Amino acid sequence: MICESKNKSYLKSQNLKIFGQGKLNGRVEISGAKNSALVLLAASLLTNERIILENVPRLTDIEKMGNILKNLGVNLVHKHNNLEIDSKNISMKELPYELVNGLRASFFCIGALLSKFGEAKVPLPGGCNIGLRPIDEHIKGLKALGSEILIEDGIVKAKIKGKKKQLCGTHIKLNCPSVGATETLIMAASLAEGRTTIENAAREPEIQDLCQMLNKMGAKIYDSGKETIIIDGVNKLGGCKHKVIPDRIEAGTFLIAAAATSSSITISPVIPHHLEAVTNKLKESGSKITVQGNSISIQSKKLKGVDIETAPFPGFPTDLQAPFTTLMTIAHGESKITETIFENRMNHIDLLKKMGASIKLDKNVAHIKGVKTMKGMNLIGSDLRSSAALIIAAIIAKGNSKIYGLEHLDRGYENFESKLKILGVKITREFIKKTFTEKEYKIASEPDDIPKARVA
Repeated sequence: MICESKNKSYLKSQNLKIFGQGKLNGRVEISGAKNSALVLLAASLLTNERIILENVPRLTDIEKMGNILKNLGVNLVHKHNNLEIDSKNISMKELPYELVNGLRASFFCIGALLSKFGEAKVPLPGGCNIGLRPIDEHIKGLKALGSEILIEDGIVKAKIKGKKKQLCGTHIKLNCPSVGATETLIMAASLAEGRTTIENAAREPEIQDLCQMLNKMGAKIYDSGKETIIIDGVNKLGGCKHKVIPDRIEAGTFLIAAAATSSSITISPVIPHHLEAVTNKLKESGSKITVQGNSISIQSKKLKGVDIETAPFPGFPTDLQAPFTTLMTIAHGESKITETIFENRMNHIDLLKKMGASIKLDKNVAHIKGVKTMKGMNLIGSDLRSSAALIIAAIIAKGNSKIYGLEHLDRGYENFESKLKILGVKITREFIKKTFTEKEYKIASEPDDIPKARVA
C-alpha cells in the first residue's frame, strides 16, 4: 500500500536532480542488452574454452553475475565493453546465497551447471519485487530431461538421475512461454543426449541471441524465435566471440522520453524489428518514426491517448509498460494500460498521481485521462523500469525533481543520465548525503524496511 509518514526519515547518498520541462535533441548510442548479456554469461559455463563477449553493458547486474562466476572459479577480464571469460578452472558447483539474492538471472546457471557437471545447487532467485515469477517451469523441464530436483532450505538441488553422465533429450511443453525457463532448458539440452523439443517456448530476442552464441560454440539449435525450438545435444561445446544485441528496452525508453517531450532524436544501433510493438504504438499516439538501417528516428509533437496491453514478444514488452504509462499521462484524451505479465507492476501509478496525473486503477488495468502538466517532486524509485518512468515524468514536469533509489536504475541503464545530458536534458547526479522526512515522498511502507519502499 502507498502511504505517507511524518515520523521517519529517508537517507540516500545519491539522487538525480532534474530540471523539468526539458527537451531532447540529437543522437544517442544504445548499449548492449542487459537481459541478453546476463544469460550469455551463464551460458559461458558450458565450455572450458575462452568466450569473448563484445558490447557488454557496464551495469551493477552484470557486475553481480560476474562475481557469481568468479566465485565458481571463472576468470573474467574486462576491456572496456568487452569481456573475456575463461571457465576451465571451475572448482565448485554451488552458488552462494549472498551473491544470488537479488539477481534472478543467476538462477539460469542451473541449466548449464547441471548439464556440464551432472549436479548443481542454486538458491531460489531474487530480483525486482514485481511479482511471483515462479520457477515451476524450470523445474518441470529439468526433471523431464532426466534430473532429480530437491528444494530444501531455499536451495534448489539438482542432479542427473542414476549413473548417467548426461541429461536425456525429451519433449517439453511449457505451460506458459517463460523466458527464464526457455533459456534454462536450452542450456541444459545443449549437452544432453539426443534431441529435445521445447514447445510453447518464449520467442524474445534475448533467447535468439543465446541460441546464436551457443551455435557458434558448436551447439545444434534450430528454430529459435519460433514457438517450438529443437536442440540436438552435443558432447562438447567450444569457445567463440559473440557481440551482445542492442538493448531494446533502453532503446524504447529513449523513444518514449522523446515522445513525452515533443522532441526529435535518433537512436542507434538497434535492431528495428525488436521494437516494432513499441514503435507501432508511438506512431498510433502521434509520433513520426523513421527507420534507416540500424537507426530509428522519432519526431513527436501532439500526443493522443492509445491503449496498450503487455504480452510476450512480439507483443508490447512489460518492461516498457511503466515508461509508456508516463507518456500517456500527458496525452490528449483517454488511454488504457493493461499489465498481463506481472501482478505487482502498477504501483508506480500512485507516484504519477501525486505528480498530477489523472489515473484510475482497477487491479492491473490503468484508465488514464491526459493532463496538460505534471509537477516536479522528490520521489523514490525502487524498481528498475519504474525508476526510468519517474525520470521521464520529472523531465516533462513543471518545476524540478529529485529521484532517489538509483541502485535500481543502475542495474539496467548504462550511463543513463549522461546520455540524457548529451540529448540536452538538465540532469545531475548528486552524491551529498542528506536526510529528508518521508512526508516529502510517496513510498510503500514496509515494517522495519522503509528504505526498500516499493514502487512496483
